[in-house]
Amino acid sequence: MTTIAKLFIPNQKHMPERRYDLDWLRVIAFGLLILFHCGMFYVENWGWHVKSQHSSQFLENIMLIVEPWRMALLWLIAGIAIRFIIAKVSVWRFISMRSLRILLPLLFGILIVVPPQLYVEMTNNGDLNMNYWQFLKVFFSDGNGVFDKYQSGIWPHIDVNHLWFLRSLWQYSLVILCLLPLLNSTKIENCINWLFKQYGVIAILLTTLPIFIIQINWSMEQVRYPLGFTFMVYGYLIGWQTDFWQRISNNISWLICSFAIAYISFIFFYNQVWLVELSAPGSRESWLLMLGMFIYSLLRILGVLALFAIAHKMLNKKSKQLSYLNEAVYPFYILHQSFIVVIGYNISRLSLSATIEAISLISATIICCFISFEIIKRINILRPFFGIPMQANDSLINQRFTYAVAVILVLPIGFEIIL
Repeated sequence: MTTIAKLFIPNQKHMPERRYDLDWLRVIAFGLLILFHCGMFYVENWGWHVKSQHSSQFLENIMLIVEPWRMALLWLIAGIAIRFIIAKVSVWRFISMRSLRILLPLLFGILIVVPPQLYVEMTNNGDLNMNYWQFLKVFFSDGNGVFDKYQSGIWPHIDVNHLWFLRSLWQYSLVILCLLPLLNSTKIENCINWLFKQYGVIAILLTTLPIFIIQINWSMEQVRYPLGFTFMVYGYLIGWQTDFWQRISNNISWLICSFAIAYISFIFFYNQVWLVELSAPGSRESWLLMLGMFIYSLLRILGVLALFAIAHKMLNKKSKQLSYLNEAVYPFYILHQSFIVVIGYNISRLSLSATIEAISLISATIICCFISFEIIKRINILRPFFGIPMQANDSLINQRFTYAVAVILVLPIGFEIIL
């Protein structure tokens, strides 16, 4: 192995076997994402593609339990996963695996899965008056001016929508790959070791500070991108650092209590300061807004640390249920929001009570996701389009042909994202 190649390989000392607790957290995070997006159909002050006639401001307080850390958790797990993968495969193997598993589902998603969301949103806004098949003909043509108000996206009126996570995951994976010589350096490792030796409060405040700086310097629409990259780097750095995992496991109670106190403080800020500021900009002192944003940034860190600690101590177990759900995560993620938007829009027209409507929406979405997954996993050619490897029982020629076609398909979207 060349000296340059070694720069891209992390220190494998203390590298554990597969971390099932992280697999469980990944499943839980995507499960919460489905429930969260169902909630977005009802919250009063947060914009979304389509809304129910039933709205609730109180629901926002409940959703704020998970909102600060739900995406941070996924990015951290993604960063840890990169460390595991790059320790086992070559750089070029990593790029090819990552590109096919991310870009092919992304391309399939934006062309097949996402359009129903745009159709429902435009119909609901009164900007469209045609059936879905007529819409598709216009969608895959020049648009004829139909999409003049909906031009943002990878291509005009063709957007990643909820699949922005896949786009960013691929981009950040390439960036982190370029940064590996730095991230694997002795200086960075010494800095991480120094951080883990500090008092817990100091270590948490130091890791919160970059998050807070990002939080106050980016717009609400764009802040998720630098935050995602930062947490992905955090994930790569903590990887299999024994001191980190041991310390958080020993401080579960402290982390949970700290999160609860920070959450109660932020809820007070949200209702008494943030919502007032939204309705009357400039009515609240800037230092008060900064304090609220710092608490929110702190919630991001405390939330993921508490979950990591609980999972590391209780969920590091292999099971058949985990194997099934782990394979289902990608299809559920790709499909769930389109199901929510389409089902929610149609069910809201039935004038049901808020409780019945919400239960029906959640139940129908989950059932549709499970049925879809059961179909997808049984049709080998569909599996790569949902991020699932093809089954080995298919002929080698068919597999190679499928992956060759996949490479040709992902090249345009890859270049579009990079350029």
